[in-house]
Amino acid sequence: MLSILIFIVVLGVLVFVHELGHFLTAKFHGIHSDEFGFGFPPRLAGVYKDEESGKYRIVWGSREVATKNTIYSLNWIPLGGFVKIKGEDGIDITEEKDSLAEKSAWVRIQVTVAGVVMNLIMAWVLIAIVLMIGLPQPIEDSEAGQYADARVQIMAVAPNTPAATMGIQPGDVIKKIDGTEITSVEQVGSYIKGHKGQDIAFEVNRFGKDLTLHGTPRTEVKEGEGALGISYSLTATVQHGFFQAIGKGFVTTWTITFAILGAFGDMIASLFGGTSSTAGDLTGPVGIVYLTKQMSDLGLAYLLQFAALLSINLAIINILPIPALDGGRILFILIEKIKGRPMNQRIENMIHQIGFTLLLLLMLFVTIKDLHTFKIFEKIGGLFT
Repeated sequence: MLSILIFIVVLGVLVFVHELGHFLTAKFHGIHSDEFGFGFPPRLAGVYKDEESGKYRIVWGSREVATKNTIYSLNWIPLGGFVKIKGEDGIDITEEKDSLAEKSAWVRIQVTVAGVVMNLIMAWVLIAIVLMIGLPQPIEDSEAGQYADARVQIMAVAPNTPAATMGIQPGDVIKKIDGTEITSVEQVGSYIKGHKGQDIAFEVNRFGKDLTLHGTPRTEVKEGEGALGISYSLTATVQHGFFQAIGKGFVTTWTITFAILGAFGDMIASLFGGTSSTAGDLTGPVGIVYLTKQMSDLGLAYLLQFAALLSINLAIINILPIPALDGGRILFILIEKIKGRPMNQRIENMIHQIGFTLLLLLMLFVTIKDLHTFKIFEKIGGLFT
């Protein structure tokens, strides 16, 4: 339940920041917004400035308010936020200067893309905070004396190996092997090499909990895996100063963004190229809740880093030229410029509705896949046995 709550808070903040980008950019260009809300309707309460008295008034519930000013609302469903921008659907509002529909294509593109930009800025801020808090990073043995928490840490575990059978997991800190305290990566490699075919005991620390794991290194080693099937490194918590974190955070954000874009490109190419597709790696809300739990167990810095990755993914997905998403709306604006006249609004809205429906179906498919992957149905059934 706590993981679900954390997931709701993280997703809510990211979606709210996205909508805040649309709202602030619209306001900058003199475009009126009927309502800007935290969470989704129905409305719990709202506040607006009365035109006559100049005072702020509270409105309870979802009743209509006769005001030309923006209603700032708090809503019952805490999954982000929304903004109702005047003329965003291009229907029934013409020749009004504070309408989005009456603005130039360039202004409309700015308002539409602002949510994506805000998500990237949010990721930048989060990554900078993580760099200031500090995360475990690989260091050289010669640097061990500079860090009080230097330790040998598991970086990866190959599937179908003795390490996987033992239950070793990425992130485990190797404390001892057969009672011998471990302080360097050379100790680990030489000990495993000298005890092939023999039972050894790994004492590791996982999320603050000490565990003892037994296994036998292979005598016949697969190429690139090693006798146990692990990769490991000397790590320490490396912290950066404010200005260094800001600069490094910017570079890291763009590096991750282009890496994710590349992964999306490979996935789309595989769909049309008849090769093995990575679409099966897509995950939905259920999978993200599980990942959120893992990150929150690791600590605040890991959770913030995960939130930054989600924010970048949210930005990239929204900028794709798919109907109902920001990228799809930008595509229609560009088509309008090429044609020299606006698209038929009824047709455009219908296309967006079809796109939205297809996205919901994709989300349903991914959610069902996640329920199967994480054995949710089995766990629910176990409650009744």
